[in-house]
Amino acid sequence: MKLQVAMDVATLEEALTLSRQVADHVDIIELGTPLIKHEGIAAVSAIKAAHPEKEVFADMKTADAGELEAGIAFVAGADYVTVMGAADDDTIRGAVKSAQEHGKQIVADMITVKDRAARARAVTELGVAFCEIHAGLDEQAQEGYSIQTVIDDGKASGVPFSIAGGVDIDSIRDVQAAGATVAVAGGSIRNADDPAAAAKELRGAITS
Repeated sequence: MKLQVAMDVATLEEALTLSRQVADHVDIIELGTPLIKHEGIAAVSAIKAAHPEKEVFADMKTADAGELEAGIAFVAGADYVTVMGAADDDTIRGAVKSAQEHGKQIVADMITVKDRAARARAVTELGVAFCEIHAGLDEQAQEGYSIQTVIDDGKASGVPFSIAGGVDIDSIRDVQAAGATVAVAGGSIRNADDPAAAAKELRGAITS
């Protein structure tokens, strides 16, 4: 299982600082949607230039014009681009077409999807590399939220998936045991007193 850091920060300066702190301990560096919106697609190029040995994940959350938007991110240096799992099938097909042309990968983000497991199976047939079974920040803030919900949905999907939505040292082993391809850690790394140590601890919890 790969470890992905979600850099949900607003500025490129913050992103470069965080990525330099944790790069030795993660496989994939994600530029969060707020960062891309604030800094533009050039932020993807900047992170890739700073960490050419790492896979770069552009969380575009594309909902339309899949081929066009994915192509923009791939040219900028992204290895993975997200398209909304709730988007039209043709949007997802277009994004997948772009990924195939660039030798890269599309990830379908299941945020806001009601039946995440069923939709994950459907979009996998459209050619996405894997599905991100994702509870967003607003969902996580709701009373009674548990990451076990998304872990169970990922396991039930029966297709390659990642988990995002509160991955930390207490849950990462359960994420791996469920069969996830990638564990996405955001706040548990970003908000730690020592992000590098937090990322290293998560890495250490992943068994080979």
